[in-house]
Amino acid sequence: MFLITGANGFVGSGLQQTLQQHDLPFRAASRRAGDNLCAVGDIDANTDWSAALDGIDVVVHLAAVNQNVVEGSPAVLEAYRKVNVDGTMNLARQAAAAGVRRFVLVSSIKANGEATSPGRPFAAADTPDPQTDYGTTKLEAEQRLHAWSRDSDMDVVVIRPPLVYGPGMRGSFDALVGLVRRGLPLPFGSIRNRRSMVYLENLTDLIVTTAIHPDAAGGTFIAGDGQSPSTPELLRLIAAAIGAPMRLLPFPPVLLEAAARLVGKQDLVYRLTRSLEVDISENKARLGWTPPFEMREGLSRTLGAKLASGQ
Repeated sequence: MFLITGANGFVGSGLQQTLQQHDLPFRAASRRAGDNLCAVGDIDANTDWSAALDGIDVVVHLAAVNQNVVEGSPAVLEAYRKVNVDGTMNLARQAAAAGVRRFVLVSSIKANGEATSPGRPFAAADTPDPQTDYGTTKLEAEQRLHAWSRDSDMDVVVIRPPLVYGPGMRGSFDALVGLVRRGLPLPFGSIRNRRSMVYLENLTDLIVTTAIHPDAAGGTFIAGDGQSPSTPELLRLIAAAIGAPMRLLPFPPVLLEAAARLVGKQDLVYRLTRSLEVDISENKARLGWTPPFEMREGLSRTLGAKLASGQ
């Protein structure tokens, strides 16, 4: 049986659907009680997981403090570390004591870094170089888990996804779709970057694969769709999926970035102008895994659901 932490979140909800499709039993855990949810309260070094772990074989740990929740707090690093590191290790120790055989930590590509150079996609074997407090604590959790597991009977697997998109997604991707839907000319025609993403069902399929594949033990795997379009290419894919016109105007990316810094929006604009490309070849070589959905289909399913809901 699987235990999903953070089960009522975007990825957790999608993982529940994937497990149901595979007829794999699971227990869904969250901080607060809800329909079919096992409440565990706040997640930190003192959380009691005993009820949630009863009869569990595999833990998929999704619960975390993410970059949008505590950004700007005067104690950002410690706020992340309390949940993302101390809370993770507390769960892992209790899981091993309860007889869990595999612990899958869904980390973040931010453990690798924030941007890639042309032709140099992030790979699982790269030396990590996180640039944010969030990425730092995700890497700390990975490293402590791997070190601790050497003396444990419980296997540890790490997955690092980039931006995850799918039905119900919010945030920067949703804002990008909103720009396209307005049909206005956009000043992104001169951008020549590469951005990797992962469709929700591709990610949940990889999670299930790493949870049950014997050769996944001890591994770190990067999630992705296997395609890395430029920002203009991605905008055209979105426009085609929703039937919107797309007109891209040439404009120097360096000026876009300079304007963004003046108004404090540089992080958002960097996601449009700079590259973050991932290499998922290790997944196929080690697990025989390739994404079941191409990006075009993932976008079509994502945006079709959005339009059907009237959003």
